[in-house]
Amino acid sequence: MPDLLLELRSEEIPARMQRKAAGDLRKMLTDGLVEAGLTYEAAREYWTPRRLTLDIRGLTARSKDIREEIKGPSTSAPEQAVQGFLRKAGLASIAEAHVHSDPKKGDFYVAHISKPGRAAEEIIAGLVPDIIRNFPWPKSMRWGPASARPGSLRWVRPLQSILCTFGPETEEPVVVDFEIDGIRSGNVTYGHRFLAPGEITVRRFDDYVGKLEAAKVVLDADRRKEIILADARNLAFANGLDLVEDEGLLEEVSGLVEWPVVLMGEFEQDFLAIPPEVIRLTIRANQKCFVSRPQGESETLSNHFLLTANIEARDGGREIAHGNGKVVRARLSDALYFWKTDQGDLPDLDQLEASAQKFGLDLKKPLDQRMARLDHLNVTFHAKLGTQGERVERIKRLAEELAPIVGSDTALANRAAVLAKADLTTEVVGEFPELQGAMGRKYALLQGEQPSVAVAIEEHYKPQGPSDYVPTDPVSVAVALADKLDTLIGFWAIDEKPTGSKDPYALRRAALGVVRLMLENGTLLPLLPVIAEQRKIIEDQIDDMHAREQAKSGADHARARGHLGDGKSVDRDLLAFFHDRLKVYLRDQGARHDLIDAVITPQSDDLLQIVRRVEALSSFLDTEDGRNLLAGTKRAANILAAEEKKKTLVAPTVEPVLLREEAEKSLFAAVNQAEKEAGEAIQKEDFSGAMLALSVLREPVDSFFERVLVNDENHEVRANRLALLARIRTATDQVADFSRIAG
Repeated sequence: MPDLLLELRSEEIPARMQRKAAGDLRKMLTDGLVEAGLTYEAAREYWTPRRLTLDIRGLTARSKDIREEIKGPSTSAPEQAVQGFLRKAGLASIAEAHVHSDPKKGDFYVAHISKPGRAAEEIIAGLVPDIIRNFPWPKSMRWGPASARPGSLRWVRPLQSILCTFGPETEEPVVVDFEIDGIRSGNVTYGHRFLAPGEITVRRFDDYVGKLEAAKVVLDADRRKEIILADARNLAFANGLDLVEDEGLLEEVSGLVEWPVVLMGEFEQDFLAIPPEVIRLTIRANQKCFVSRPQGESETLSNHFLLTANIEARDGGREIAHGNGKVVRARLSDALYFWKTDQGDLPDLDQLEASAQKFGLDLKKPLDQRMARLDHLNVTFHAKLGTQGERVERIKRLAEELAPIVGSDTALANRAAVLAKADLTTEVVGEFPELQGAMGRKYALLQGEQPSVAVAIEEHYKPQGPSDYVPTDPVSVAVALADKLDTLIGFWAIDEKPTGSKDPYALRRAALGVVRLMLENGTLLPLLPVIAEQRKIIEDQIDDMHAREQAKSGADHARARGHLGDGKSVDRDLLAFFHDRLKVYLRDQGARHDLIDAVITPQSDDLLQIVRRVEALSSFLDTEDGRNLLAGTKRAANILAAEEKKKTLVAPTVEPVLLREEAEKSLFAAVNQAEKEAGEAIQKEDFSGAMLALSVLREPVDSFFERVLVNDENHEVRANRLALLARIRTATDQVADFSRIAG
């Protein structure tokens, strides 16, 4: 079967767009081919900075002939229905339709549609120009004299040539001929723009790849990545160094070159006084270069970096490395200035006294100064939730409350919370926002903060996703929980919740962070009281903010809190959001969804308790007693539900005098025992013990259903036995809603 080769060659495509663009091209073309009636065996996309390429194997040479019947309306149908049928069938008049008869429905119109198949070349020639014109680039441009015409071609960068060949391996392929805005398809491409810019005539994919390689173009992006990584490792090793690997940078750099050549540059040793993270980010952001470290070192960097050129220079790359080194030195000079400036005194210290007193800050310490400035400048956190200073005040108060619960020293949690956001006003974080937290930790250690406080400044942002690590230091846990809970409660208070796929404030991530912090640190914490108290604090701050606005504008302050809604409803809604995140977390851990649903109630506000209940229930149901009790409990629940639906009387309590059979007397005694012992175990948070207490019900329940007729003729006896079944449900409901469990 024939193969299709398509290449769209242009000026430089931004690296961040290449992978997606190649995938979009493959999907758009293969979808179009299938829709047109063709099939294919395999399709793979390739990309370089200057070309998008598709290799489609085993494409059928022609679409099948189509013959179908389209049933229409009755011959007596109104004209409007007839016209609709003609449009659907593509007929010019009703005379082109056939009339069929049905013994029951009478005569009706039928269109016999016959469409001959089309050659694949014809289909491709129609599809590709349309795809090019409607390609979903995030940004595109017009160029040249044709750009003045309405509707002229747009592409990410000027499109220069189109290669499109089609044919089986055993024959000479043909050029699929089409033209778009003066660019005609052909069988010609071009090699590396500097090293081999001449024309290359190709037939099909295999010789296309080989000829490009000879013309200094590595087509496969993954192979370019392998070349860069291997050469960088080897060059570093040859110089007594280890490469500091960076998958994100490797992906980006592989999209900047067609013929990767790895070189080494260097900068002065004095710059190594800058923290390694800052050096790495400076060189990465400005020059797209990798850094290295002495062999065997885990933190210290060397003064050598590795760059990826797109050319084999005659001097072995010395001038290229030297030029990159000059830029790196200039950027590192800036970084060194930022680093030193952040450790000096601020020029406006005399204006920071009030903020320093508010937070108990020592203005002799650089990081304390930055926190005082953050508060003094009234840096906005969110228009409806006040300033960063007000938020730090809330986090500090909440961290102090959480500290004893997570085993943290209260004073250390206070100090860490106060300094947690201080580095937001530093020069380094202003230049590299991704270093917030990390720089706060370094500056805290430099000014002599207790190590747990310094660690908490960095770790309070964590975990930042399902694969990120969870802090274990109690100070970090207290501040991280306070930070995330304040964020969630605040945005719920102002009704700024995630909707569908939109979550601009990363609230789902924050909630998952709370879940992981509590579960993976074994923290027992009822959330509803915390949510309610923090919400009131936030509402009071919002009220004060509106009062200040009223003083300025004379607005009606009495309506300021109207948008906040019912507090308890807000609290319950946020708790339900935590339940949703907890379910996602537990399912990812392999927990059964029905057991989670059986344990969670709208009032369940201790997440660790929920998990322990799920674990105990899962273990219990793996036993024979558990499985049999589940079956008996479900049977009791089904009988009760059926009788309640029929409005059969169920006694409010079980009357022992009405118990006639030994089996029901034994069940009554067992229920009393199980209910009492399970309740006591739950009070001690011994959920396995609660399950063990319920297990005594297994035999009495089985005997009851074997020997006792629930629907006795005596209505008092029947109502009493139904009440006994209700007691089974009540006893088991202490642990879980067995009706939600599958099986």
